Amino acid sequence: MKAERAKLKRLQRLEKIRAIAKQTAASEAARAEGTYAQLSALAERTGQLAADYAARTDIHDGADLRAMGGFAAGLQGVRAATQADAARAQAIADKRQIELAAAERRRAAVEERAEAQARQIAAKGQYASFAGRSSAQSRFGTESA
Repeated sequence: MKAERAKLKRLQRLEKIRAIAKQTAASEAARAEGTYAQLSALAERTGQLAADYAARTDIHDGADLRAMGGFAAGLQGVRAATQADAARAQAIADKRQIELAAAERRRAAVEERAEAQARQIAAKGQYASFAGRSSAQSRFGTESA
């Protein structure tokens, strides 16, 4: 019985460790999702700026047109780089979500094992108390026929 209780305590400690690992995975997943959202918004805003500058009609001569075209092209380059960064951030965020799900599965598995161990200990305790009453009744001749 002592070994079973030690096993239960060990499983409960392991469950706490797995819960902490799950919390860490959740915070990393949230941080990755936040980074992805920021980069996506930045890419969209940069693309909008490039489109706004490209659509301007207040250009007076060829030099202004050339400068505006170069600036808009530069903004499109920044947008493309930001979109690539956002795609990498999305892949990282997806990976972190997978890691979070795995951490939850590991924690839940240990929780189930601990609950099963606790049920097993409780069942043995109930059996022992029942067996003790039954033998006491038969010793004193109070057993019902």
